[in-house]
Amino acid sequence: MKPVLNAAGTRRRLLLLGAALLPFAPAARADELLTFDGLYESVGVLGIRYSERARALRGQAVRMRGFMAPPLKPESRFFVLTRAPVSVCPFCASDAEWPVDIVVVYLRDTLAPVDFNRRVEATGRLEIGSWTDPNTGFVSQVRLVDAQVHEVGR
Repeated sequence: MKPVLNAAGTRRRLLLLGAALLPFAPAARADELLTFDGLYESVGVLGIRYSERARALRGQAVRMRGFMAPPLKPESRFFVLTRAPVSVCPFCASDAEWPVDIVVVYLRDTLAPVDFNRRVEATGRLEIGSWTDPNTGFVSQVRLVDAQVHEVGR
């Protein structure tokens, strides 16, 4: 005859089983790392086509690594993230000097500028599609919003 477990006994066994399996559970997934190479499928005279991965991550938290372009003012709530160090202010240069694959990062809080040749990692919610900032008139194709930033190693 099989022993009958009451609800408390069953719950206790499930908790013990769960605790035993915990080391084998997958770790909670951190925000996806999205690279500059992973943003676009194509950019050309026919327009911009975002990559399948960028479209799938739209609205989700992602991490991107790059360099902080010199900001418009010393402490700001946004900056431009670039693939490679850029020493020119995006608002002060002609579009011939400015890279195509940039990401505008809108911060949760103000941030003092980081040296333009120091690599940073920005984490925020991914937005894609043409958008004009009503405060600055700056047009962007890719943005991280509600973002946080920290310096990373080279």
